[in-house]
Formats: sequence, C-alpha cells, structure tokens
Amino acid sequence: MRILALESSCDESAVAIYDDGAGLLAHEIHSQVDLHRVYGGVVPELASRDHVRRLLPLLRTALADAQTSPCEIDGVAYTAGPGLIGALLTGAALGRSLAYAWNVPAIAVHHLEGHLLAPLLEEEPPPFPHVALLVSGGHTMLIDVARAGHYSILGETRDDAAGEAFDKSAKLLGLPYPGGPELARLADRGRADRFDFPRPMLDRAGLEFSFSGLKTAVALAVRDRTANGGQGPLDEQTRSDIAASVESAIIDTLARKASRALEATGYDTLVVAGGVGANRRLRARLASDVARQGARVFYPRVEFCTDNAAMIAVAGMVRLKAGRHEDLAVRARARWPLADLATS
Repeated sequence: MRILALESSCDESAVAIYDDGAGLLAHEIHSQVDLHRVYGGVVPELASRDHVRRLLPLLRTALADAQTSPCEIDGVAYTAGPGLIGALLTGAALGRSLAYAWNVPAIAVHHLEGHLLAPLLEEEPPPFPHVALLVSGGHTMLIDVARAGHYSILGETRDDAAGEAFDKSAKLLGLPYPGGPELARLADRGRADRFDFPRPMLDRAGLEFSFSGLKTAVALAVRDRTANGGQGPLDEQTRSDIAASVESAIIDTLARKASRALEATGYDTLVVAGGVGANRRLRARLASDVARQGARVFYPRVEFCTDNAAMIAVAGMVRLKAGRHEDLAVRARARWPLADLATS
C-alpha cells in the first residue's frame, strides 16, 4: 500500500509519500521560520496563507521524486489536529479533496500520534510495548505505548511544557525565534551550575510535569541581574550561564521522570519524540540514565523530530490498515487530547 500525507499544523508545510513495502519514497518540507522571525513567533494568519502557497508545489515535487502517479495512491493522510485551526484547515481541505478526486480513503491523523510513530521510519524501529517521552511544542507527556494505535497517558504537564519553557526563557534572554535551538547554542558557552533553577515536581511521587515555576525563576534571574537598574542588557557570560542552567533544569526533569516511568511500567525501551528530542544534551543524558537501568532508548532521526509529513504518513498507514478512515467531512481540531484518540 502507498499513502500520501500532508502536514500543516503550524509553521511547516510538508508532503510525504510512504510505501509499506519500500518505505519512505519522498519527503518535502518548507519551513516558515524566516517568515515569522520578524514577529518573534508564529502569526497564525500568515502561517495559513503560506500553507496555501506551498502545499501544491510540494505535492507535485513529492509525486515526481517518488515516481508515483495519483492512481498508485491508496490513501491520503492529513494532520487534523491539534494545531492552529486555520493552518490545519488548509491541509485538511486539500487532503480530503485529493482523496475524493482520486477515489481513495482520507485519514485524519492526530499530530502527536505522528510524533509517537516517527521512530518506525528508522532501520531499527523500537519494539512494543515501550514508554514514550513526547516533548513537542506545547506538549510534554509520558505515554505507555502498548502498540501502534494503543496509548495510555502516564503523566503530562499541568501548565507550561518543556518546549514552552525553552522558548519563553529564550525570549527573556533576547534570543530570536525559534528560541529553543538558539538557547541550546547559547548554553554551549555557559556554566550550568551557576544558577540553581527549580526541577518542578521531582520532590514528589508521580509522572506529571510543571514548568511554569521554572519560567518564573528565569524571569526573576534576568531581572535581578540586568545592568543599570533593570534598564540595560545582561552581560554575555550571564546570558550564557542562564541558558545553560535552564537547559540543565529541563533535561534533569525530563530524564528523571522518564526513568521513573520505565521503573513503573517495567519496560526496557524508551522512545523520545518531538522537537525537544533533537537536543543533544538530552540525548546524552537519557542514553546514560537508561543504560544504567538496563534499558534502551530510541529516537527518530533529527529531521523527523520536528514537524514533518513522513510521520503523518506512518500514522496514516497504521490507521488505513486498521480500516479507520473518514467520511466526506473535513476534519480539523485545534484542541484534540491524545486521550480522546486512545479511547476511540
């Protein structure tokens, strides 16, 4: 079977073609980072308009690269949520229209399920069952993945997610959008032990997260050390030290909670998915911690940690083979709890 997939949930336009025998045949992506950087964050209306401009050219390129004609497509998957509703609707409308025109099923894919299944694109995919640490955008979750399509949430954030803590801290330090990768680069020059930022909820049992207190602590550190009574800039070493200390606090929290989840489930496999999963210090810390527990950790390659259509294609293929597809309605949901998908 061969599936075409569209991703347009936020600020990446992407198209992929995936074959259950031959694997990933084409993968096209356009990032809107340059478009939004001047505003310091994603502008939803601009994101939607850019998806309208980009998706069809990406689609034509993907079909050509995969040497695939529409008559060879067995289904069209599209990201139905969660995300920016206008951006979602551009991909959903195109996906549903293509499926109707080509007389194939349309599959509305949960964006987070795409991230969870992205490691299946690798030569050595993780075995089931496993624990997944999902750290993507506004989501930080630990999930019991029994098998593809069957998920149970072990713990999630009560407020800010890890990615939001990275981005908001970066903004406090005057770093450009997107903030997370910029903060990680600044942290290369800093001392992670200079600031003792909080590790939220590590002092109590459980697998839930909270990063709002960390954000507040960073804001206070920046305010208290800003030159000229709060009117001038931080010196460069202090900025680097704050960045390194923020990164250390987030990584420590994620790693220790992930270890707890492995102990609680008795599983010997951890999967890390989502944009924060590309952080090299997080990868190094988890590799060390998990090895001490006699377990293994799996990641998608870095290009599949951030939003992409290849992961939507894999999730769509799982659902298509299970006989799950849509009627003629266009499905798009700005909010779509993963728990709703797990119980449906």
